[in-house]
Amino acid sequence: MTSIAFRRRAQLTVLLGPVSLFLAVFFLGPLAIMIVTSFLAPGLYGGVEWTWYPHNYGRILGFADPMFEDFDPIYIAIFLRSLKIAAMTVVAALLVCYPAAFRISRLSDRWKNFCLFLITLPFFTSLIVRLFVWVLILRPTGLANEVLIGTGVVSRPLDLIYTDGAIILGMVYVFIPFMFMPVYASVEKLDWTLVRASLDLGAGPIRTFLRIILPLTAPGIAGGAVIVFIPALGNFVVPAILGGAKVMMLGNLIEQQFLAARNWPFGAALAMMVMTVMLVLLFIHVVVSGRRGFDPATGH
Repeated sequence: MTSIAFRRRAQLTVLLGPVSLFLAVFFLGPLAIMIVTSFLAPGLYGGVEWTWYPHNYGRILGFADPMFEDFDPIYIAIFLRSLKIAAMTVVAALLVCYPAAFRISRLSDRWKNFCLFLITLPFFTSLIVRLFVWVLILRPTGLANEVLIGTGVVSRPLDLIYTDGAIILGMVYVFIPFMFMPVYASVEKLDWTLVRASLDLGAGPIRTFLRIILPLTAPGIAGGAVIVFIPALGNFVVPAILGGAKVMMLGNLIEQQFLAARNWPFGAALAMMVMTVMLVLLFIHVVVSGRRGFDPATGH
């Protein structure tokens, strides 16, 4: 038994060693650089000065020394707005994907595979091209306003673009596949005999959904929510194109600090705050997913 265990451990080391080394070098290494940079002083003409400087975080959280940095609540406002938009993106994507997953799971294998192909089809087109199509649709002279004016719903063009709503719409459009796949995987494995038994016993559709269907598909919902929320929180491409200069999110702010303002330590501090939120969410997801003895029928 000892030799078998040693052999298995050696096989795992050989298989996982290159991946672990790759992650250590190209994930933990840059992360360590960002952590160190976030506590350094910004250089006069960009870059960093190797001086202990915690005021980058104080500038965001409110404990900055006025002699060095000024606290500006705008950064907290941008952080909260980013959290709000990311959360609304998760909710909107779930509302679209959850019923679609149930409908597709009930189709024949031929149509099921075709629908899954359509879900992944946007990956074959450039993200920038797809987002600029939304610009053409949402702009004042775009398709959406032309249809609304032509049907008499409105008398003048609406401000559809460069708003929070436009960003959420673009985010949902981009991240639908990331929400759909985990949700579909849970729905596909749903034991419909439990659902039929619940209905036969008089539970009713709403109670059956809350006590049987929702708990059984909760892992897919949680996985999709995490997968969508994390990139949505730090995304800067969608807000830059559909939000313009009117809507600022954390991703755009970090990009500006690194490229335009050349304040690398402050940009690193902002990035570390985003990373902290992401790691906390991942930790919660892992802990909740790793619980044992969960009864889907009772929810306990």
